[in-house]
Amino acid sequence: MKSIADSLLAAGVLAGMTLAAQAAQAQAIQQVWLDDRVAVSVPVATNRVTTISFPSPIEAIDGAGITVDGKTPGLFQLAHARGSAFLSVRALAPRASANLNLRWNDHTYVFELNESNAPVLSLVMQSPPTPEEAGVGHPPEVSPLKLLALLDKARAFPLLKAQQPESVADVGFTTYDGKPLVSDFNDYQIQIEQSFRFNAEDTLVFRVAITNKSDTSLFYQPDSFALRAGNRVYPQSISDATGSVPPMGCCIVYFAVTGTPDGGRNELSLKNKFTVLVNRLLPPPAATATNSASPATTNANAKATTEANAKGQP
Repeated sequence: MKSIADSLLAAGVLAGMTLAAQAAQAQAIQQVWLDDRVAVSVPVATNRVTTISFPSPIEAIDGAGITVDGKTPGLFQLAHARGSAFLSVRALAPRASANLNLRWNDHTYVFELNESNAPVLSLVMQSPPTPEEAGVGHPPEVSPLKLLALLDKARAFPLLKAQQPESVADVGFTTYDGKPLVSDFNDYQIQIEQSFRFNAEDTLVFRVAITNKSDTSLFYQPDSFALRAGNRVYPQSISDATGSVPPMGCCIVYFAVTGTPDGGRNELSLKNKFTVLVNRLLPPPAATATNSASPATTNANAKATTEANAKGQP
């Protein structure tokens, strides 16, 4: 009986140790939703390193009592490589405390650092899920003004990428220089040159080139662009198009596709082999032929004929 009791006691101790280890592990690695209205408390040890990670590169760091080389007096030592999305901190003195402000995506996030024997070793900052990502299933409401802004952002993408990369950090982008996506319609063709995905708006924006291969003007309905992906066709939500292409000419058009025709999210990947469609219009009716007789000419001829008959002339 004693051996059984000892076995049960050992099993209980082992189970308690396992639960304690799991709890310690859960405390050491934490995930926190990004919220610039709430200060995050971060326990940091003197003999351990705590790493704080963001979804994309951190823009700026500011703090009091922080040293980066360990030689300058400070309460915490910080390590961060410019352009990276994470930093590491370590306490340098018992009972040390300081605040650390991080600038990311045009917002400031506040962290309260405190020396502790039970530190967080990895703190992962995550963007809160959108209602669609959380499973609500409703597409975002995108106003016409917002769609116009997305078209403008797509046009200015190279400049924004170079000068304000944070403004397009969440924009998916693909160019088709190596493998062009061309929809050929005999006397004209539509080639997708660039595509952009704005995930929050569930909207894709396309830059396409319409080439007229004929010697007459090409006319089309400017608001009739549609995107075919697999067996589904997605009508445009907005476009910027003139409605015509000169003979043997080429025009650049931007158009967007938002959601699905039945009101859901399209979740379309830019890796799809898209086909662009547009309603072609008949050319305007030709002007009246120049050799057509005018009413005045007709009346004059009729009068001359009448006079000739009266004189007995053929």
